[in-house]
Amino acid sequence: MARAAAALVAIVCWAGLAVQFAATYAGQRDIADTAWILLRFFTVLTNLAVAVSMTLVAIGRRVRPFMLGGVTIAIILVGTVYMLLLRGLVELSGGAVVADTLLHKVSPVAMTLWWLLFAPRKSLRWSDPLWWNAYPLAYFAYALARGQVEGRYPYPFMDVGKLGWTQTAINAGGIAAMFVLAGLLLVWIDRWRPLGSKRSSR
Repeated sequence: MARAAAALVAIVCWAGLAVQFAATYAGQRDIADTAWILLRFFTVLTNLAVAVSMTLVAIGRRVRPFMLGGVTIAIILVGTVYMLLLRGLVELSGGAVVADTLLHKVSPVAMTLWWLLFAPRKSLRWSDPLWWNAYPLAYFAYALARGQVEGRYPYPFMDVGKLGWTQTAINAGGIAAMFVLAGLLLVWIDRWRPLGSKRSSR
């Protein structure tokens, strides 16, 4: 059951990524440029991580509980930031609407439900959120570096050109703090949730 459910989550993510790639490619007509543009976005990178993780689970490969928790909290961040800060900022049409729904709404819910129902119980540590936080922090550094070179930033809340470095740093710190707090909540849930597989080694 866990493997079948993981396959469904993987299909959602791969489908969303494929539709997003097609929608972006329609305006670029170059595969390399399309891939480079999409790799600017935390949403795309995180859905890719979820897709790979769930594909591995679906084919019977072991994915460590630490990694499952990390991708779960990252995709929760994707959905949360989208709902709070990004929804409605850009008018979408066609395949972009489908991709937006799959990547920002369906995949966060699907991955969270899978983790709640099937991930190994009591396998996370209170220190894990600090390690998971390396991912969004590294992403911020990467996206800001690209923005400085290319003159374009993936999200309005990290647009240094409009906000300045101070406000951008405050925004990054706020999101990082939210990520850690959400991670601590995930660890707490892991200690108490009745469902999930037996405890697994890290």
